[in-house]
Amino acid sequence: MLDLLLPQRCVVCGGGGSQLCSECRAELPRIAPPLCARCGAPTAWPVERCRECAGRRLAFASARAAVGYDAAVRRLVLAWKERGLRLLAAQAAELVAERLPPPEVDALTFVPADRGRRLARGHNPAERLTLELAALWELPCLSLLERRRGGRQRGSSAAARRTVRGAFRATGAAPRNVAVIDDVYTTGATAAAAASALRGGGARRVEVVAFARALRRG
Repeated sequence: MLDLLLPQRCVVCGGGGSQLCSECRAELPRIAPPLCARCGAPTAWPVERCRECAGRRLAFASARAAVGYDAAVRRLVLAWKERGLRLLAAQAAELVAERLPPPEVDALTFVPADRGRRLARGHNPAERLTLELAALWELPCLSLLERRRGGRQRGSSAAARRTVRGAFRATGAAPRNVAVIDDVYTTGATAAAAASALRGGGARRVEVVAFARALRRG
């Protein structure tokens, strides 16, 4: 009955049938090797550190994402985050699980949302993605972080790092090995701040997993 009254349309192309049609799903830009071993940026050949992360102090051991953040992925993420189409989190998790092996960790956790944005949206996209991945990877999902203050990434990498640094703290003892999940990896500032807080809570190794990743041009 709901399908008749409110027919679903693909958030990318607008075609009918589902929130993400099979054609658009197949065309989302998968991230493939070679990659930077540390931050997961696509590179011309395998490197330990790339120009995006060289010289930066990063608390995470590695970061990986499933797809590049192009116009189509942006429409998908905005529909999921801002329009409340939460079933897209399951689609995103499936894409992550298809592209990335399960991390060798004791548990998954997520980047906590800013309180105001969570209230406005009614959900935390990163938390929903983590719950979906926890089911697919058969790993526990733990709430290990809280925001000390706001800290959304804006502008250049340096500006983002200044804004986000110190934005999180651990809510208790963190597992020795943990993966922190986020919907989009942009400059890496949020991932680094979350990993630093987890290390402060006792984690020895922190991995970062994201659905999408902003890609540098040129």
